[in-house]
Amino acid sequence: MAKKPFHYTMCGLDNVFLLSGFRIRTTAAYGKVFSIDNIDGLHAAIGGYLVHERKSLDGKEIRFLRHEMDLSQARLAALLGVDEQTVARWEKGQANTSGPADKMIRLLYSEWIGAKTEVTRLLDHLAELDETRAHKTLFKETGKVWRAA
Repeated sequence: MAKKPFHYTMCGLDNVFLLSGFRIRTTAAYGKVFSIDNIDGLHAAIGGYLVHERKSLDGKEIRFLRHEMDLSQARLAALLGVDEQTVARWEKGQANTSGPADKMIRLLYSEWIGAKTEVTRLLDHLAELDETRAHKTLFKETGKVWRAA
């Protein structure tokens, strides 16, 4: 385990810090290089955290989930029944998602990762979450599985 959490900004989010599951080494050709063990698992853990632990998604979080699902802004807009520019404004932080759009993005991601969720149970869970936001979100890898710390 690292002495100090590593601020992982390469995912496009500002508040992700890693406690383990990564390496920083120095090479002659490139200087310091960074590598993550099981990056797909890390991104799945981040996506799961966003879907289940946060009240409303911000623009960077929407962009992260959209990229993880390999969707264009146009495709996500079509799935949600909104204009492509609406998705662009959400991602730029120029507009907030509506409650139903936020929940639908979460449901789309849950379906994409293959979670067998009951829609009503997930929607009830989302409705119960509070608006508090963490300044730092810590993640750690334990036995090749990433989880929020």
